[in-house]
Amino acid sequence: MKIDYNNLYIHFVFTVIHRQPLIKENNRERIEKYITGIVNNNDSHLYSIYANPEHVHFLASRSPKLSDEKFATIIAESSEKFINDNKLIKEFKWQESGSAFSVSKSHVDKVCKYILNQPEHHRKVSFQEEVDEFIKYYQKTLKNK
Repeated sequence: MKIDYNNLYIHFVFTVIHRQPLIKENNRERIEKYITGIVNNNDSHLYSIYANPEHVHFLASRSPKLSDEKFATIIAESSEKFINDNKLIKEFKWQESGSAFSVSKSHVDKVCKYILNQPEHHRKVSFQEEVDEFIKYYQKTLKNK
C-alpha cells in the first residue's frame, strides 16, 4: 500500500570502526554535507547532523518506502565510499551496526539541539557514557556476543 503521509523521525547514530577518532574537524562539514545529500536524494529530510571524531548523529524523517535498516545502509555505504574515494580518511569504515531511535514530532527541536550541541556535550560526557545513557533511556538490554 502506498503511504501518502508520514511522520517518521529517527535519530541515527553511526560509529567509526573500533570507535577510532578518525573524523577530523577539517573534514567534518564536508562529510555532513555529503550525508545530507544522500538523505535528500532518498526522498527524506535531514533536520540536524553532527560528525564527532568517532561517531555521527543525525535526525531525519525518512521516506516510508525505506526501512530504517535500508536507509542506514544506503547512508553508511555511500558515505564510506565518498570518504575513501576522496581520501578524507585512510581506509575509513563504519561499524557493522548502528543505532536508530524514534523521535516524536514534539521532540524534534530538542533532539536537533542535542545533536548540534555535541561538542559541548562531549566535553562532559564520553561517547561510551552517551551510549549507555541511550540504552538505559530506551530500556534496551545488551546481549553478550
